[in-house]
Amino acid sequence: MAMAQPHPAPVKPLILTVPGLNNSGPGHWQTLWEQQRDDCQRVDLGMWDTPHRNTWVNKLNLAIRAADRPVVLVAHSLGCLAVAWWAQLEQPGAANPADPAAPAHSGPLHSGPLHTGPLPAAPLPAGPLHTGKVRAALLVAPPEVDHRLDDPRVAGFAPMPRARLPFPAILVGSHNDHYMGLHAVEALARDWGCAFADAGRAGHINADSGLGDWAFGQFLLEQLIRRATPAPSAPAPSAPAPSAPAPSAPAPSAPAPSNQAPSAAPPPSPHPATDAPNPAAR
Repeated sequence: MAMAQPHPAPVKPLILTVPGLNNSGPGHWQTLWEQQRDDCQRVDLGMWDTPHRNTWVNKLNLAIRAADRPVVLVAHSLGCLAVAWWAQLEQPGAANPADPAAPAHSGPLHSGPLHTGPLPAAPLPAGPLHTGKVRAALLVAPPEVDHRLDDPRVAGFAPMPRARLPFPAILVGSHNDHYMGLHAVEALARDWGCAFADAGRAGHINADSGLGDWAFGQFLLEQLIRRATPAPSAPAPSAPAPSAPAPSAPAPSAPAPSNQAPSAAPPPSPHPATDAPNPAAR
């Protein structure tokens, strides 16, 4: 009987958090995720109070290249634009260099609002596994940088990058985020080819929003991790063991010896056939 050979477990991606202006403090959900998860670490972009677009893009690029496994990016606020500019300037594409024929991400994960209220029951639609180093991204509460600037320090990230992202992503917006209105976030999701998720009335979705470790965000992240993790392949059967040769048919046994002596041949007739009486003789 063939024995199944065990396959190594699929490699889960590394979660790289990408904070925005002023970094993410101790009460921010990004910080809490880093403390709670052993697969999560922060990208140190530096210059947190005086951000510089190209410096942030270069720092992000170095962190992605240094990762020893595939990556899922989790960006907040201005960090979302760092990710979008990285994708536009670095043009990572969809294929792994070792697999130039790998298919590109072919469309948004979801065509409309993903969520309005408590945790949704339906997961994101399934799709092809993206094979680039960055497998997916969760992008939360991007700010406006082209006009109506609430903080002039973000002007260096203008114009808003509009190129389609080369990997699956979810873009999350809030009804009362003063840095970018909900409809503008939905329009940006269409430009970037993202799924759109409605976080409700959650402000800028930061520490001031009182979200704690943000259960809805973790729900979205787990969907992206599942999307970014290859499904385990069925175990391959090992070669069957050689079967033992079939026993040959037994040789016919010799007849058992009889205890009786063989019968003697009948005695010869005392009168040969020529001695038969002559009917003419009297």
